[in-house]
Amino acid sequence: MADQTLISWADMTFNPWVGCTRVSPACDGCYAAHLMETRMGRVKWGGPGVGSGTRERTSAANWRKPIAWNKKAAADGRRPFVFCSSLADVFDNEVPADWRFDLFTLIEATPNLVWLLLTKRPQNIVKMVKAVGFMPKNIAFGTTIEDRERATKNLASLAGLRPLFLFASCEPLLGDLGDLSPWMTGDPHTQRRLEGERFERGIKIGADGWAKLPAVGWWITGGETDQGSHKARPTHPDWFRNIRDQALAHGLAYHHKQNGEWIAATEEHEYDTSRGNAGKPPAFIVATDGTVHCFDNKHAVGGIPMIKIGKKLSGRELDGVTHDAFPEVA
Repeated sequence: MADQTLISWADMTFNPWVGCTRVSPACDGCYAAHLMETRMGRVKWGGPGVGSGTRERTSAANWRKPIAWNKKAAADGRRPFVFCSSLADVFDNEVPADWRFDLFTLIEATPNLVWLLLTKRPQNIVKMVKAVGFMPKNIAFGTTIEDRERATKNLASLAGLRPLFLFASCEPLLGDLGDLSPWMTGDPHTQRRLEGERFERGIKIGADGWAKLPAVGWWITGGETDQGSHKARPTHPDWFRNIRDQALAHGLAYHHKQNGEWIAATEEHEYDTSRGNAGKPPAFIVATDGTVHCFDNKHAVGGIPMIKIGKKLSGRELDGVTHDAFPEVA
């Protein structure tokens, strides 16, 4: 709902409606729920034990904003990225089907915008797009994957889809994702057709006559932040590095949004290892499995000292580098 956004991987945000239901560990510290329910009281957020919650469609004035963005983008000769539904989920089961039809109609009417549809329910994409009846060419589908379980489950649901591109948001990253080559190997430019290539029944055939299966072409990582009573869980930096190294090895776009509240302690940081100096942030050992231990615990395999210094101070650099890559779009 903003003409500009502080989210590093988008130019604008647009919310056709607000409200959602918690469905995975990544939802535990949902900033949208904290903002829309706890602080503003606008909707009831759903989740285990509290039902599905409520949904509220945004105003007609808000729905007109992308039309203006599209006009300006055409005049500027650029294609801004619009993060759609930062306060909801487009493929939420509780959303009326006609709302989704209206959204897709709006997306189709704004071809100069690249619409980023990020969901924690990728298994719903195919059936819900079929229910709409058409898929605009300027849509990119993405899914949230916070741990290995969600990686194997959610990324499989993107297989075979050919939007503008596919992307994965690994934020908050709560575990090591392991080997991602099954989803990184393939064709990141799902709609692009090079010389000698053709499409047969929705499948791209390369110039060599072999099928080119789509790859997840954009990888975004980020650590967790505090949201009200929910306190951020630390992300071991090796988890970030694993995704970064694999993406770059496959020639894919990699974007590191933030480290979150926690950062690996270095000689530059002053921290308390005894839990007795209130003037310094306490250090903990974070193991590669994500468990957090007291500093003197000797059983944290592969553990490193980490301190909680806040999102602003932890910054966006990973090993001294800011990763700001975006996927190529025509």
